[in-house]
Amino acid sequence: MNTKFFILIIFIAIVASFAGFQFFLDETYVSVQTQDEIKKTKLDIKSLFNIYGYEDNFRIQDGKKIWNDPKFELNPENNDLYSELNYSPIENAVVIYPIFTASAYSEPGFYTFFRGECGQECLTDEIDSEYSLDFVASGNGYQVLNLLGYPIITDIDVDQNPEILEKYDKVILLHNEYVTKKEFDAITNHPKVLYLYPNALYAEVEVDYEKNTISLIRGHNFPEPEIVNGFDWEFDNSNLEYDMDCKDMGFYRIVNGWMLNCYPENPIHQSKVLLQMIKDF
Repeated sequence: MNTKFFILIIFIAIVASFAGFQFFLDETYVSVQTQDEIKKTKLDIKSLFNIYGYEDNFRIQDGKKIWNDPKFELNPENNDLYSELNYSPIENAVVIYPIFTASAYSEPGFYTFFRGECGQECLTDEIDSEYSLDFVASGNGYQVLNLLGYPIITDIDVDQNPEILEKYDKVILLHNEYVTKKEFDAITNHPKVLYLYPNALYAEVEVDYEKNTISLIRGHNFPEPEIVNGFDWEFDNSNLEYDMDCKDMGFYRIVNGWMLNCYPENPIHQSKVLLQMIKDF
């Protein structure tokens, strides 16, 4: 056989094989994309943002599908609105994500003990490695402020370096129910704090960073039933956390900032007024 002809045959075979392999890759890629799109469901919820449920992460309640940990994305139709509400560096504000609180609510954990289903061993709990989007961890508030560009740190950052808050003119708390004594002192000594969620600074925990755990020290009726706020804080407003409709939503003044009079997890993604107040405070 002619050598040049033989080389040509081999070259054509290689090209054909590569084309077939590339076709297989493209088909696989399309298949994976389609599967991901099936897992992502846009929710019919009134909001300034697009809200999605993912995979099979829902429960049925009263015959209705309730999505757990819905995820928020910017809605391009509201770009003009976002330009008004977006964080500006001139504000010099920071949000503290309540990672200790998210950890405390995991099961088994603090609330397993509170329900009488386990002993005090449940009052030591592993610190979450990821941000929870749960209702108790103010998942909606965290996502909305994050999408609007607010700088975000965690309880851990403040506990390990309380002076970090001195860099900011404004501090925004979420549902930071469980905090350490160092964090409590750093927050209450800051001159301008927005207590966005009632029930913040409610109970004291200590942290073991080697074991990556938190332990309840005082508060939430522990270690004695009469101990309510673990810091005996005079501005505790936990009685307001049960107002989740926020029909009469408003802020009131305390010595080092402002407190919201309801739990804003639902209205925070719907209310331009609330987001503008957060920006302006």
